[in-house]
Amino acid sequence: MRFRFTTALRGHPLAPRWRDRARRALNPGWARSVLVRRSAALLLVLAAVGAFLADRREAPGAAVVAAAHDLRPGAALVTGDVTVARVPVEAVPDGALRLSADVAGRTATSAIRRGEILTDTRLLSPRLPRRLTGDPSARLVPVHLADNGIADLLESGDVVDVLTKTASSEPPVVIAAGAVVALGRTARPGRRGTADGGSPVLLAMNSAAANRVAAAGLTTALTVVIH
Repeated sequence: MRFRFTTALRGHPLAPRWRDRARRALNPGWARSVLVRRSAALLLVLAAVGAFLADRREAPGAAVVAAAHDLRPGAALVTGDVTVARVPVEAVPDGALRLSADVAGRTATSAIRRGEILTDTRLLSPRLPRRLTGDPSARLVPVHLADNGIADLLESGDVVDVLTKTASSEPPVVIAAGAVVALGRTARPGRRGTADGGSPVLLAMNSAAANRVAAAGLTTALTVVIH
C-alpha cells in the first residue's frame, strides 16, 4: 500500500524530495539516538574492563627484589646482581626489599640462591644487629677466631658464646653469651690454612659484650661455642 501511495505521489508537488529523505536519514529519530548512546556506553565499559584486565596481566602482585644469580656470603652487591620480580602480595616476606637501588654497595650476609627474595636481614646495615638480637644497643664486632676450622663452620644466624683464656692454668672465660653470627668468614684466595687465612667472623651482641670482645681480641686468642 505504501509503495502504491509513493508511486502515485511521484512527480506530485507534495511528494518528498530526495533532499528531505537524505536529511531525515542523517537526523535519526529518538529511538535511534537512544540506541546509539547505549551502544557507545557499552563500548566504553568494555574498553575499561579490557584495560583493567590488561593491567592485571602485566603487573600481578607486588614488586620485590630477588637475586639474579647465586650470591656468596660477603659479596658486595651491585644492581646487576638483582632483578625486580612480582609475586602475590601474600607471599611477600617481612622486610622484603622493593628497589634494586637499595642493594647497591651492600654486603650479603649469607649464601643467596638465584630467584630468592632479598630481605633486610640478608644484607649488612646499621639496623641488622638489633634485628638479629632484639637488643636496641646491639653492635657488630669482627672477630678473628684462633681456629679457622671453627670459623668455616659458622653461618649467618648461628648463635654462639665467645670464649677467651686468660692464663694457661685457668679455664676459658665466656666474655659474650648468645652472640649471633651476622656474617660468616669469607676466605681470601691463596691464604687458606694460615692464621689470617680469611676475613673475620662478624658477630652481633649487646654493646657491653661487644666492648669486651673487641678489647680481648687485641691481646688473646678467641674461640666460640656453637649453641
